[in-house]
Amino acid sequence: MLKSVTFVGFYKLFIKPLKGNMKAIIPVAGAGTKLRPHSYTQPKALIPLAGKTVLSIIVDQLREAGITEFIFIVGYLGDKIRDYVQAKYPDLKVQYVQQTDRQGVGHAIKITREAVNNDEVIVVLGDTICEYNVADVVNSPHSMLGVKKVDDPREFGVAEMGDDGYIEHVVEKPQIPKSNMALVGIYKIKESEQLFQCLESNYLQGLRTHGEYSLTDALECMLQQGIRFKPFKVDSWFDCGRKETLLESNATLLKKFGAMLPASYPFENTVIIPPVSIGEGCDIKNSIIGPNVTIGENTRINYSIIRRSIIGSYSNLFDIVLEDSIIGSDTGLKGETRTLNIGDNTNIDLG
Repeated sequence: MLKSVTFVGFYKLFIKPLKGNMKAIIPVAGAGTKLRPHSYTQPKALIPLAGKTVLSIIVDQLREAGITEFIFIVGYLGDKIRDYVQAKYPDLKVQYVQQTDRQGVGHAIKITREAVNNDEVIVVLGDTICEYNVADVVNSPHSMLGVKKVDDPREFGVAEMGDDGYIEHVVEKPQIPKSNMALVGIYKIKESEQLFQCLESNYLQGLRTHGEYSLTDALECMLQQGIRFKPFKVDSWFDCGRKETLLESNATLLKKFGAMLPASYPFENTVIIPPVSIGEGCDIKNSIIGPNVTIGENTRINYSIIRRSIIGSYSNLFDIVLEDSIIGSDTGLKGETRTLNIGDNTNIDLG
């Protein structure tokens, strides 16, 4: 049983009864190419982060806000998503929609039409972790889009605001942005039927942006039809799509969640420098762990120093100094100081 040494409230929720029927759509079919080699064997939504996973943080936020029905769009390694959700959330009402041909987020949402069945939806991209008042968004009488001011919006969908406080236009990855308010990947949509009509229309017209069917283009279609969207600003936005930003997010979230240590703590001749998160069943000896380290369950570490890193489950590290590294599960590693990015099921001797 993990012991929480400290816990700083992450969700910022004021729990209210959910109005009407709303379903959460979480696309997790992406191949996670920017996180390879880890995403070859593990969906990026299941990579450990501050003692949790990206997916569990998203689901827990939505559940605490009153969402009980979830639609997961799966594809690459979808069986691992199913197994994880079934094991961790056995009482959740879940539907899975298979996206065999990845053609963008717009296409992914389009194929959930039958599962949604005209209900209101909140779409949260499977690599999007934000701090915001989820209950207020879920219970709002408006359709809403999450936004955050960024320095360079060209890599994001961008929202252009009107004088009345509503969103006038949305554009996917514009070369010359007219706004620095990026869409963070959270979309609360009341008019789901109009959304699917726009998605279907764009698909039939072959309307692609940067080679993909974009959800942003469908939202712009809805805006042109007179549907209004209110923006809501997120307090923090954690990027979990690349190694460097994943490590930064891990460090920030560790500070927010607090240290999580297993029942076997303290470890033999080992110094823990918080914040860290260590899974159950770990055997750690003669080592220095931390700060900003997440370690999965049943991992063995001996004569090692680990800083600012994420270590998977069932790994074996001996006589190694690691910093700013991501080590996959079922990995054996021994040797000397390195900065590494190693996938699952690997054995390396750096001696």
